[in-house]
Amino acid sequence: MARSLVRTGLSRASAPSIALGLASVWTGTLDAQYVPERGAWETRAPAEVGMDAAGVQAAVDFALAHETGVARDQELSQSQSFGREPMGHGIGPFKVRAGPAGVIVRNGYIVAEWGDTKRVDMTHSVTKSFLSTMVGLALEDGLIGSLDDTVREYMAPIDVPEGDGEPGVDRVGFGKPDPTTMFESEHNRRITWDDLLRQTSDWEGTLWGKPDWADRPDRDASTWLTRDRHDPGTVFEYNDTRVNILALAATGVWRRSLPEVLHERVMGPIGASPTWRWNGYENSWITLDGRRVQAVSGGGHWGGGMFISARDQARFGLFTLRRGNWDGSQLLHDAWFDLATTPGPANGRYGFMNYFLNLPDEDGEKRYPSAPEQAWAHLGNGTNMVYCDPVHDLVVVARWIPGGDIDELLGLIIGSIEDVAEND
Repeated sequence: MARSLVRTGLSRASAPSIALGLASVWTGTLDAQYVPERGAWETRAPAEVGMDAAGVQAAVDFALAHETGVARDQELSQSQSFGREPMGHGIGPFKVRAGPAGVIVRNGYIVAEWGDTKRVDMTHSVTKSFLSTMVGLALEDGLIGSLDDTVREYMAPIDVPEGDGEPGVDRVGFGKPDPTTMFESEHNRRITWDDLLRQTSDWEGTLWGKPDWADRPDRDASTWLTRDRHDPGTVFEYNDTRVNILALAATGVWRRSLPEVLHERVMGPIGASPTWRWNGYENSWITLDGRRVQAVSGGGHWGGGMFISARDQARFGLFTLRRGNWDGSQLLHDAWFDLATTPGPANGRYGFMNYFLNLPDEDGEKRYPSAPEQAWAHLGNGTNMVYCDPVHDLVVVARWIPGGDIDELLGLIIGSIEDVAEND
């Protein structure tokens, strides 16, 4: 059955006006390109896909020699990274990671791998790109009418843990807290789906025991509870509590577990392995239509998030590079990827979470100078990177590499393509 994506305009997103009532039909040529089958992925020698073998090997050697210095124990690493945060203790599962691992994919084929690419590890904030995909599918299915709609319109009352909620909103009933919608304060009721996707909502409140001000707090503790709120859509702030409120809202509109929908609509069709898991927290269980459902997290800040292999990350990267088209089937309307890769006014280098764009900043500098500005990367702590490059038909997964070394790695990989072109 054909599905359609309808969008009524994202004025604050500065995106092109798109109003679609179109069947999900791909009109380009990507459906003729190779896609890996479930349980198998063809490899090609670098020369077969227009790359220099020595250059590719140099990139692999570089990645193996540049492992991040943070602890392999991800719970210890979390404590070392965010130890100054109040209420920063873990409430979801952690995992001890392996060493560096990665995949280079060109024209859909694996060109090179390093490390254990089938091992499942935490991927931290790359999880956010899976979350934004769930919102895109909800928009396409008509479960969300417009990204400019306020989230308040879609939130049913929900029984969250005692202590959670919004400032100034009384939850105390007869004997125990009443259910709440989490978007009732004067500030929160103005927040749209677009604001949450772009991390510009400045949502105020506490969710799963984590106040919004406790994530990467200002060093001046006197401001934590007193600062003025920014109008939704005006200021970018990376904040996992607000990401988790998006995950909760998305769970509500789907009326199902997000991992269940993700498996059905994306990970199953693209042939991902059965080993990935999307985790929430020990206290993030809700009652939904009489069933206990875990609201998942958007990263591994307090544990949880997506646990996944490098190969499955690469499949997801190829899914976003091919703009939702997989072997001729449009799993998510390609217009969504126009929106996801369009920056908002508050951050000119960030699309929908977690699409980090390579557009030049005000000084003309790109995030990755060696890469084209049309590229984007799904990034998570570690660093976990899923790099997507439509100019070179290239996906690169690099896990557990220092962020400052990514551009050099990409330069080696892209340089191997340019070298072959020059030799030809």
